[in-house]
Amino acid sequence: MPAPLADTRILDLSTGSVGGIATMILADFGAEVVKVEPPGGDPWRSAAAAPMWLRGKRSVELDISTERERLDDLIREADVVVSTDSPAQARSRGLSYDDVRALNDSVIFCSITGFGPNGPYAEYPAYDGVVSAKSGRMMAFAGQRLREGPGFAAVPVGSHGASQGAVQGILAALLERERCGRGQIVETSLLQGLMPFDLLQLLLTQLSERDPETYPQLFNIGGGMPTLNYHPVMTRDGGWIQLGNLLEHLFYAFMDAADLTLLFAEEQWQGSQAEWTPEAVEAMRDRILERMQDKTSEEWMEIFRAQGNVAAEPFTPTHDAVDNLDMAANGDVVTLDDSVLGPVKQLGPIAHLRETPAEISRPAPAVGEANGFSWRLRNGAAPLTTAPNGAVPTGKPLDGVTILEFATIIATPIGVSMLADLGARVIKVEPIGGDPFREMGGGPLRGLLASKTNAAKESICIDLKLEAGQAIVAELITQADAIVHNYRPGVPERLGIGYETASALRPGIVWVSANGYGPDSPGARRPSAHPIPGAVMGGALYQAGSAMPPAGCETIEEIREASRQLMRANEANPDPNTGVLVASATLLGLVAQRRYGVGQEIYVNMLTANAYANSDDFLHYNGKPPRRQVDGELHGTAPWYRLYESAEGWVFFAALTDAEWSAFCTEAAPELSAARDGDEAVLTKQLANVFSQRPAPEWERCLTAVGVGCVQADAAGSGEFFTHDPHVLQNGFNPIANHRRLGEIRRWGPLTKLSGGRDDYGPGVLAGQETDEILAEIGRAPEDIERLRSEGIVWSEPVELQ
Repeated sequence: MPAPLADTRILDLSTGSVGGIATMILADFGAEVVKVEPPGGDPWRSAAAAPMWLRGKRSVELDISTERERLDDLIREADVVVSTDSPAQARSRGLSYDDVRALNDSVIFCSITGFGPNGPYAEYPAYDGVVSAKSGRMMAFAGQRLREGPGFAAVPVGSHGASQGAVQGILAALLERERCGRGQIVETSLLQGLMPFDLLQLLLTQLSERDPETYPQLFNIGGGMPTLNYHPVMTRDGGWIQLGNLLEHLFYAFMDAADLTLLFAEEQWQGSQAEWTPEAVEAMRDRILERMQDKTSEEWMEIFRAQGNVAAEPFTPTHDAVDNLDMAANGDVVTLDDSVLGPVKQLGPIAHLRETPAEISRPAPAVGEANGFSWRLRNGAAPLTTAPNGAVPTGKPLDGVTILEFATIIATPIGVSMLADLGARVIKVEPIGGDPFREMGGGPLRGLLASKTNAAKESICIDLKLEAGQAIVAELITQADAIVHNYRPGVPERLGIGYETASALRPGIVWVSANGYGPDSPGARRPSAHPIPGAVMGGALYQAGSAMPPAGCETIEEIREASRQLMRANEANPDPNTGVLVASATLLGLVAQRRYGVGQEIYVNMLTANAYANSDDFLHYNGKPPRRQVDGELHGTAPWYRLYESAEGWVFFAALTDAEWSAFCTEAAPELSAARDGDEAVLTKQLANVFSQRPAPEWERCLTAVGVGCVQADAAGSGEFFTHDPHVLQNGFNPIANHRRLGEIRRWGPLTKLSGGRDDYGPGVLAGQETDEILAEIGRAPEDIERLRSEGIVWSEPVELQ
């Protein structure tokens, strides 16, 4: 069967990795991608990961100032055009959406920018560090190192999110083009790409302003010692292992594997962890840290793997993670022979589609390799299109699609919420008592975290261990287009939602499984949680900086401090990193379903998702440049990509190109114009002296005015930024929704926006909020619903917290 995007024509006008990864994914799944490059090629071809994100494409070298007609010919026949121009750049080059639409009314135009299409930051340089600093993300790492000021945000999660936002928007727009016959603009940005990674602060900021006594503002949640469930531990050989046993039964499995269960006989450790005194928790922490030093890292990992129910992996740098055995067995790594570099071992597809798999075979092209290219003839009409019929894009391209979600905690639920933002009807099927994530946080935070992961859905709570509960779900499946779950293998079958059962009830259903390791790996049945891929795919060590882990720790206090810093570094980003792939993979399945009438199993795993977030270093080839490491005090990776303390406040400075460096020196430091190629330590001191002479807001005003990335990094935390910043408000990135318990709030905006827009993004829902309505919809009478409730088969949480 053809790939989902076979015969789809993508014209890639982007530069760099954000657009490059998006169009690479489209090429992996069958699209014909033509990359238009300026004379000499994409200026980011020198990046270490370019051989990966250029794969599967054809290169046309073209000077648009003198060869515009050649470009226009390609635009006229394209299905999709992808651009990373800023709004002003697009207008000045005659390549805005209006310009492109004038040539091709059915084209889907995907714009990827740094900060969105409007507002005071629209022309700021689109670097991940600039966007992270301006939006308050670097304030989340304040205190990771024992110094004042924000901490550098190392893993480029905004770029990762924006790449997947582009993929999702393009796929959704293709589906909508079949309905209305018209193209549209798809807009995403690095700023929108960061939104999935703020799990609480936007909401908490509003609540704390409304009721500061009940909701204290917490800028660094988790800033102290790790929980016992999520704990880095040092082993006898000086190695470090990340534990990720979030749920109680997994923690007990770890204690059993570590031969520590006899400790539970002592009075201070009776009952659940929630009942232990703070002193008992710290005493247990020391016992665990001491016990882990009895064996080497590999000896412990053999025990944990054999036990089968312990979430644990060693801390590994990304360049070594390329050889991960689970990824290799699962087919998540491929090798392509490059004509210049030789074998290039690199990331495979974002997901495994059993009926319409990715086809990765063509290495990166040379610059201009396809000069003179013309689109190849198609056997029929363009895919997923129809003659214009008067209908227009609605901003809800997935309207009419029904998705059943059987998922808990963060990664999968947040991905499915992105599909709800695109207009899909998402029915979240939860266990009695609700998704366990709803109870996490404690105190006034209870239930707040789940508001983000359950946005825009409907919820019904059903006991799937009962035959009557499975009968209800079977009726829901007959009306669904897709199922998305995050159970380990074997569990869906026991609960009556396995692929064979679901496809018999609803032929053609898309069935998406998201878990830790993938179905064909040795770890397929092992549990996972966000710190696990964070550690083993290298993101945590990258964020920790070059001072971590220390060469050796001689005392428990030293181990405790190192574990604190490693856990701060191994923050929650691996979950949203996975969620964005869940959404993209589901859309690929929906495209194949619409085009070919086929349903299929689709598998997404957390290792691959986090390898994509670290894709700048996830490849091997001879001569590959090493990844620049973050300095030991967490300022940045180079003198020209770094945090500096100013006369008042902190700035993040980014001048990666010759033109940017020249503009900076002309404006601020003429004496440094020739210093960029000298000693980096000396240059860092010189720049620190320069930035110490003016306050941060002044630096931002004068340098961004000349096109240099320089922003104040400590003006606000992410919650205050996303709640109040005029740029966010002007772009509509925090729409208002009406939450049943919390009332009117501003919620996180969508990862990608499409033509037509929408102003009705849904709030987070309570557990079982629509239980009665959904049961009535499938024909249950009121007396039947009451019986189901009384028998404990269905449930809803009360609006008021108990």
